[in-house]
Amino acid sequence: MMAWMNREALQLTVQEGRGIYWSRSRQRLWRKGEESGNVQQLHELRLDCDADVVILQVEQIGGIACHTGRQSCFYRVLKDGQWQTVDAVIKDPKELYEHPKHV
Repeated sequence: MMAWMNREALQLTVQEGRGIYWSRSRQRLWRKGEESGNVQQLHELRLDCDADVVILQVEQIGGIACHTGRQSCFYRVLKDGQWQTVDAVIKDPKELYEHPKHV
């Protein structure tokens, strides 16, 4: 998954030990899993050489990272000039979001 972070999201990620991001669509902080229950437990945080990109190594609680119900947001591969879906849906997104979980 790829997501945006601001300073507060990064600080809270470290403090709480879980993936917290800045949602551009919601215009607020977003704790991954706050609706679906699929929380990202932080294991390691790395900074690139230019100090402008961070990578989080996480344990994906629930096994689903994508709002489409897949393990990863990167489920399409370019083959022969066409985008092909290569990863199956683990859980119907309607089921993930019908009863929000407050974590």
